[in-house]
Amino acid sequence: MATALTYSEEELVLLLKQQSQDAFNYLYKNYAGVLYGVIRKVVTDEQTAQDVLQDVFVKVWNNIGQYSTEKGRIYTWMINIARNAAIDKLRSKGEIMKSKIQTGEDAVYNVQKGMKTEQATDTIGLKEAVAALKPEHQTIVSLAYFKGFTMDEIARTLEIPLGTVKTRMRAAMQSLREYYNSN
Repeated sequence: MATALTYSEEELVLLLKQQSQDAFNYLYKNYAGVLYGVIRKVVTDEQTAQDVLQDVFVKVWNNIGQYSTEKGRIYTWMINIARNAAIDKLRSKGEIMKSKIQTGEDAVYNVQKGMKTEQATDTIGLKEAVAALKPEHQTIVSLAYFKGFTMDEIARTLEIPLGTVKTRMRAAMQSLREYYNSN
Protein backbone atom coordinates (compact mmCIF):
# COMPACT_ATOMS: atom_id res chain seq x y z
CA MET A 1 0.00 0.00 0.00
CA ALA A 2 1.45 3.35 -1.06
CA THR A 3 1.86 6.04 1.54
CA ALA A 4 0.22 9.36 0.87
CA LEU A 5 2.62 12.15 0.00
CA THR A 6 2.48 15.36 1.95
CA TYR A 7 4.36 18.55 1.26
CA SER A 8 5.07 21.63 3.28
CA GLU A 9 3.90 24.79 1.58
CA GLU A 10 7.49 25.72 0.70
CA GLU A 11 8.16 22.29 -0.81
CA LEU A 12 4.90 22.38 -2.75
CA VAL A 13 5.62 25.81 -4.23
CA LEU A 14 9.17 24.83 -5.15
CA LEU A 15 8.02 21.63 -6.85
CA LEU A 16 5.21 23.43 -8.68
CA LYS A 17 7.70 26.00 -9.97
CA GLN A 18 9.76 23.05 -11.24
CA GLN A 19 6.58 21.83 -13.04
CA SER A 20 6.30 18.64 -10.95
CA GLN A 21 3.27 16.63 -12.03
CA ASP A 22 3.15 14.87 -8.64
CA ALA A 23 3.01 18.22 -6.84
CA PHE A 24 0.28 19.42 -9.17
CA ASN A 25 -1.74 16.23 -8.56
CA TYR A 26 -1.32 16.80 -4.82
CA LEU A 27 -2.42 20.41 -5.21
CA TYR A 28 -5.52 19.39 -7.16
CA LYS A 29 -6.45 16.60 -4.75
CA ASN A 30 -6.14 18.84 -1.70
CA TYR A 31 -7.52 22.13 -2.98
CA ALA A 32 -10.04 21.39 -5.76
CA GLY A 33 -12.98 20.99 -3.36
CA VAL A 34 -12.32 24.27 -1.60
CA LEU A 35 -11.80 26.18 -4.84
CA TYR A 36 -14.95 24.65 -6.29
CA GLY A 37 -16.86 25.89 -3.23
CA VAL A 38 -15.58 29.43 -3.83
CA ILE A 39 -16.54 29.22 -7.50
CA ARG A 40 -20.04 27.88 -6.74
CA LYS A 41 -20.76 30.88 -4.54
CA VAL A 42 -20.47 32.99 -7.68
CA VAL A 43 -21.42 30.59 -10.50
CA THR A 44 -24.62 28.69 -9.82
CA ASP A 45 -24.49 26.40 -12.86
CA GLU A 46 -22.63 23.21 -11.93
CA GLN A 47 -21.13 22.53 -15.38
CA THR A 48 -19.95 26.11 -15.76
CA ALA A 49 -18.45 25.97 -12.26
CA GLN A 50 -16.55 22.80 -13.18
CA ASP A 51 -15.24 24.50 -16.33
CA VAL A 52 -14.10 27.49 -14.24
CA LEU A 53 -12.36 25.12 -11.80
CA GLN A 54 -10.44 23.55 -14.66
CA ASP A 55 -9.49 27.02 -15.93
CA VAL A 56 -8.30 27.97 -12.44
CA PHE A 57 -5.92 25.02 -12.24
CA VAL A 58 -4.60 25.80 -15.73
CA LYS A 59 -3.97 29.39 -14.58
CA VAL A 60 -2.24 28.15 -11.43
CA TRP A 61 -0.03 25.80 -13.47
CA ASN A 62 0.81 28.45 -16.07
CA ASN A 63 1.35 31.31 -13.60
CA ILE A 64 3.02 29.62 -10.64
CA GLY A 65 6.22 31.46 -11.52
CA GLN A 66 4.48 34.74 -10.68
CA TYR A 67 3.49 33.55 -7.20
CA SER A 68 5.53 35.06 -4.38
CA THR A 69 5.54 33.72 -0.83
CA GLU A 70 6.10 37.26 0.46
CA LYS A 71 2.63 38.27 -0.74
CA GLY A 72 0.76 35.50 1.08
CA ARG A 73 0.02 31.81 1.19
CA ILE A 74 -0.53 29.79 -1.98
CA TYR A 75 -4.00 28.94 -0.71
CA THR A 76 -4.96 32.62 -0.61
CA TRP A 77 -3.44 33.19 -4.04
CA MET A 78 -5.48 30.33 -5.52
CA ILE A 79 -8.68 31.50 -3.77
CA ASN A 80 -8.25 34.91 -5.42
CA ILE A 81 -7.66 33.31 -8.83
CA ALA A 82 -10.79 31.16 -8.39
CA ARG A 83 -12.97 34.05 -7.25
CA ASN A 84 -11.77 36.33 -10.05
CA ALA A 85 -12.17 33.60 -12.68
CA ALA A 86 -15.71 32.90 -11.50
CA ILE A 87 -16.63 36.59 -11.63
CA ASP A 88 -15.04 36.94 -15.08
CA LYS A 89 -16.98 33.93 -16.34
CA LEU A 90 -20.22 35.23 -14.92
CA ARG A 91 -19.74 38.64 -16.51
CA SER A 92 -18.49 37.29 -19.83
CA LYS A 93 -21.58 35.17 -20.27
CA GLY A 94 -23.85 38.04 -19.33
CA GLU A 95 -25.35 35.86 -16.64
CA ILE A 96 -25.03 38.29 -13.77
CA MET A 97 -28.42 39.83 -14.40
CA LYS A 98 -30.03 36.57 -15.56
CA SER A 99 -29.57 34.93 -12.20
CA LYS A 100 -32.45 35.34 -9.82
CA ILE A 101 -31.47 37.91 -7.22
CA GLN A 102 -33.32 38.12 -3.98
CA THR A 103 -33.19 41.01 -1.60
CA GLY A 104 -33.00 41.46 2.13
CA GLU A 105 -33.15 38.46 4.39
CA ASP A 106 -33.92 36.05 1.51
CA ALA A 107 -30.49 36.74 -0.01
CA VAL A 108 -28.74 36.27 3.31
CA TYR A 109 -30.66 33.05 3.94
CA ASN A 110 -29.73 31.67 0.53
CA VAL A 111 -26.05 32.57 0.93
CA GLN A 112 -25.98 30.85 4.32
CA LYS A 113 -27.95 27.86 2.99
CA GLY A 114 -25.51 27.52 0.09
CA MET A 115 -22.59 27.48 2.51
CA LYS A 116 -24.00 24.39 4.21
CA THR A 117 -23.84 22.34 1.01
CA GLU A 118 -20.41 23.44 -0.10
CA GLN A 119 -17.08 22.44 1.25
CA ALA A 120 -15.90 24.88 3.92
CA THR A 121 -13.66 27.59 2.51
CA ASP A 122 -13.49 29.34 5.80
CA THR A 123 -9.97 28.94 7.14
CA ILE A 124 -9.72 32.71 7.53
CA GLY A 125 -13.06 32.98 9.36
CA LEU A 126 -14.90 34.93 6.66
CA LYS A 127 -18.14 33.00 7.13
CA GLU A 128 -18.27 33.78 10.85
CA ALA A 129 -17.28 37.40 10.32
CA VAL A 130 -19.97 38.03 7.69
CA ALA A 131 -22.56 36.18 9.78
CA ALA A 132 -21.84 38.59 12.63
CA LEU A 133 -22.90 41.56 10.48
CA LYS A 134 -26.38 43.09 10.39
CA PRO A 135 -28.58 41.43 7.72
CA GLU A 136 -28.54 44.49 5.43
CA HIS A 137 -24.73 44.56 5.65
CA GLN A 138 -24.49 40.81 4.99
CA THR A 139 -26.49 41.25 1.79
CA ILE A 140 -24.28 44.03 0.46
CA VAL A 141 -21.02 42.24 1.34
CA SER A 142 -22.32 39.00 -0.22
CA LEU A 143 -23.33 40.71 -3.46
CA ALA A 144 -20.06 42.64 -3.69
CA TYR A 145 -17.63 39.91 -2.65
CA PHE A 146 -19.23 36.65 -3.74
CA LYS A 147 -21.13 37.90 -6.79
CA GLY A 148 -18.74 40.62 -7.89
CA PHE A 149 -21.39 43.34 -8.07
CA THR A 150 -20.34 46.98 -8.26
CA MET A 151 -21.88 49.47 -5.84
CA ASP A 152 -24.13 50.75 -8.64
CA GLU A 153 -25.30 47.21 -9.48
CA ILE A 154 -26.06 46.55 -5.81
CA ALA A 155 -28.10 49.76 -5.60
CA ARG A 156 -30.12 48.81 -8.69
CA THR A 157 -30.59 45.20 -7.57
CA LEU A 158 -31.71 46.08 -4.06
CA GLU A 159 -33.58 49.16 -5.28
CA ILE A 160 -31.95 51.44 -2.73
CA PRO A 161 -29.99 54.68 -3.24
CA LEU A 162 -26.31 54.40 -4.14
CA GLY A 163 -25.43 56.52 -1.11
CA THR A 164 -27.17 54.01 1.16
CA VAL A 165 -25.18 51.16 -0.41
CA LYS A 166 -21.92 53.04 0.15
CA THR A 167 -22.84 53.88 3.74
CA ARG A 168 -23.78 50.27 4.52
CA MET A 169 -20.63 48.95 2.84
CA ARG A 170 -18.48 51.37 4.84
CA ALA A 171 -20.21 50.29 8.06
CA ALA A 172 -19.83 46.61 7.12
CA MET A 173 -16.11 47.04 6.42
CA GLN A 174 -15.65 48.82 9.74
CA SER A 175 -17.49 45.99 11.53
CA LEU A 176 -15.32 43.40 9.77
CA ARG A 177 -12.15 45.29 10.76
CA GLU A 178 -13.32 45.36 14.39
CA TYR A 179 -14.22 41.66 14.21
CA TYR A 180 -10.77 40.68 12.91
CA ASN A 181 -8.92 42.99 15.30
CA SER A 182 -10.75 41.47 18.29
CA ASN A 183 -10.11 37.85 17.21
